[in-house]
Amino acid sequence: MNHLFCFGFGYSARALATRLMERGWRVTGTCRSAEKAAALETAGIAPVIFDGTEPIENLAAHLPPGSRLLTSVPPDADGDPVVRLHGAELAELAVRLSWVGYLSTTGVYGDHDGEWVDERSALTPATERGRRRLRAERQWIRLQAHRSLPVHLFRLAGIYGPGRNQLARIKSGTARRIVKAGQVFSRIHVDDIAAILEASIRQPAPGRAYNVCDDLAAPPQDVIAHAADLLGTPPPPLINFEDAELSPMAASFYAESKRVCNDRIKHELGVELVYPTYKEGLKALVGGA
Repeated sequence: MNHLFCFGFGYSARALATRLMERGWRVTGTCRSAEKAAALETAGIAPVIFDGTEPIENLAAHLPPGSRLLTSVPPDADGDPVVRLHGAELAELAVRLSWVGYLSTTGVYGDHDGEWVDERSALTPATERGRRRLRAERQWIRLQAHRSLPVHLFRLAGIYGPGRNQLARIKSGTARRIVKAGQVFSRIHVDDIAAILEASIRQPAPGRAYNVCDDLAAPPQDVIAHAADLLGTPPPPLINFEDAELSPMAASFYAESKRVCNDRIKHELGVELVYPTYKEGLKALVGGA
């Protein structure tokens, strides 16, 4: 039976797991508490407790031959906790793993003043979050290069989908149309993330990096305005970035502006996005949000 093991079982991992379980796959996912483990078990997912501070006892028992492994655990100041606690063991188990996917971020490219970047562009992250992701990428690629672990990197743009989108923010009254001159973001619907990961599982290319984004980078205020239009409600007022009084974390998202090229997922993996822009993606979410 096909098997997926997920280090971290967040929004994107759940979308991939759901997609594969519909095809008869067995899925194991890590979580940080017994309460969350019970919820995973109820959903048909075998739970394993992993909080990033202690290794999983006998990890090999959870990775039968032919397993695929997805990891989305965020790095800390010391690097990737999965590599730190299980890197050597995973290297020893490499023969059992036909595919390993690491979920990174387009933040590893840094700021490019709204210009295009692709997988060959310089990696110059402008934020600590991006620098941590880049360090983690390099840790995983070292395992691929020196220990034959079949690692693939997926650099995700801003993720949206059911329950996590601008429509829901407008409905909750938390949406803000913040304007910063020249600012554009790339995005990706969570269902397209799952499709891209599945396509890579079918066509492994260890050591390869893929940008995971849609076809249209856009200013965030335009996306909010479009969401409001879909809901038939006036958009929130425009706010200049300098006047927005953002938290350091929120402000850091505006430190980088770039358009991310997704040609590789199309040409190498044969992916056809279901939601090629935020317009199709948001339209499909109206009613459920």
